[in-house]
Amino acid sequence: MSITAQDVNKLRKMTGAGMMDCKKALTETNGDFEAAIDLLRKKGQKVSASRADRETSEGSVFVTTSENGQEGILIALNCETDFVAKNEEFQALGAEILKQAASNNPANVEELLALPSGDRTIGEKIIELIGKIGEKVEVSAYERLAADRVVTYIHAGSKLGVLVGLEGSNGSDVEMAGKDVAMQIAAMNPVAVDKDQVDTSVVEREMAIGREQALAEGKPENIVDKIAAGKLNKFFKENTLLNQSFVKDSSLSVSKYLDSVHQGLTVKDFRRVSIG
Repeated sequence: MSITAQDVNKLRKMTGAGMMDCKKALTETNGDFEAAIDLLRKKGQKVSASRADRETSEGSVFVTTSENGQEGILIALNCETDFVAKNEEFQALGAEILKQAASNNPANVEELLALPSGDRTIGEKIIELIGKIGEKVEVSAYERLAADRVVTYIHAGSKLGVLVGLEGSNGSDVEMAGKDVAMQIAAMNPVAVDKDQVDTSVVEREMAIGREQALAEGKPENIVDKIAAGKLNKFFKENTLLNQSFVKDSSLSVSKYLDSVHQGLTVKDFRRVSIG
């Protein structure tokens, strides 16, 4: 059958696919719009498969909090180029994924991709976008955090996002303190909130390195463990959030800064996601 320009334009508006792709899909399906839509989605799947090994070092981080401010949600949507990351459709898809994550509370990325969004799933919408732009697109991170007060922060360029969960606020306004700490996390990339949260494998590795360094410096074996423990404490001070020097006032640790804002205020946990 003859495919008119109006048909092509209609399918293009329905799918957002390119004009030539729409014309070809309608031609191959004899003008059947539903079949043409399926064909375009299949094309997206082929593109997705063919680009599965491509690096997605660009993209954007999207964050939001619940109405009561006690839960934060963060997703990272990755792509191959900065040009696509700034694309309106890419940004709209990221916002939609975040909205569905906040509304449906999926347990992981797999459940997130299976969520319905209109007449398709999130995963199908990603495949559809891949087919249109010809780049690999993927959700690389999905994080949720609950606390007395969750504060969010996105670094310039939307390539880095932070959720920080505060406890002990007792209803006080701690938004600014939360932003300060979130910026600290973005800048200093701590490995844990406090030394008690550092994985035992990391502690063992740091102790082993400290011992080797002490022996290499010719220190007596009977004090090697003590020297290694001192180096471990230095590691905790530099790499655990509450023990780090506060970037806005190095005379205070982050823990002491929070206590100065409101006695007993502290960090329960945090999430930090970076793209690239």
